[in-house]
Amino acid sequence: MKVLIVLTSHDELGTTGRETGFWLEELAAPYYRFKEAGVDVVLASPKGGRPPLDPKSNEPAFQTDETRRFEADPEAMAALAHTARLDSLSADDFDTVFYPGGHGPLWDLAEDPGSVRLIESTLRAGKPLALVCHAPGVLRHATGPDGAPLVRGRKVTGFTNGEEAAVGLTDVVPFLVEDELKRLGGLLQDRRLGALHRHRRPPRHRPEPGLLRTRRRRPPRPPHRSRHVPRITAARPVPRPAVPSSTAPARPDAQISGPGGPGHPRGPGPAGPAGARWPSAATA
Repeated sequence: MKVLIVLTSHDELGTTGRETGFWLEELAAPYYRFKEAGVDVVLASPKGGRPPLDPKSNEPAFQTDETRRFEADPEAMAALAHTARLDSLSADDFDTVFYPGGHGPLWDLAEDPGSVRLIESTLRAGKPLALVCHAPGVLRHATGPDGAPLVRGRKVTGFTNGEEAAVGLTDVVPFLVEDELKRLGGLLQDRRLGALHRHRRPPRHRPEPGLLRTRRRRPPRPPHRSRHVPRITAARPVPRPAVPSSTAPARPDAQISGPGGPGHPRGPGPAGPAGARWPSAATA
């Protein structure tokens, strides 16, 4: 089995002066899934050679085990440095095609005639096609056998308007993926917006059988935090009755509570003089 992964060659984020390109995790994660399944993987881009990486995708907050593995993998990095020119390839030579995201595809792959032909030929041959994050935007000029937009009447998803606004690029990108998919007649699927925008709390979306797959990129998860966070609480003074001078000296009026206090799984705290217990700490 042979898979073609199509990457962007565009490296300018509009007129911001910032760099863009493909999103690293969206290449690395599927790359290793294919490799581990024994699939031959070919990387391609409109210009060939090394495609530009969106530098933000390689910031610590977005790095994953797969991205670190990819960057440390000589074979993977060599393949990335020598991608094939997209216009030199044919859909006939591959069993499936996958498009990673990043903002770059909105400028070049969305308008590339070779990419449009590849998408249309792949689906007409009955082969699966998958796109993630911003990549569904490259479907904007693809059509079906009847000449209608390819996404018309299909359930699709991708980078939403809200997500674009959250990263401050609504007025920078050449078009909004969500708006374009809707304009073309696609049935946008987004759990947060509601399935087909009708339900307040839609059921979990499971793709139906078909050849076209589009997905949103999952945001990074925050570091794991235990639900049981240990706390240090200062004890309040506990009033106690006067005792005869012949008894042991009074204990301090304030302590720091911790393991071993009354009710703790490890049992009550240590015994004081004459078998008495330390008073329980009150949460400040």
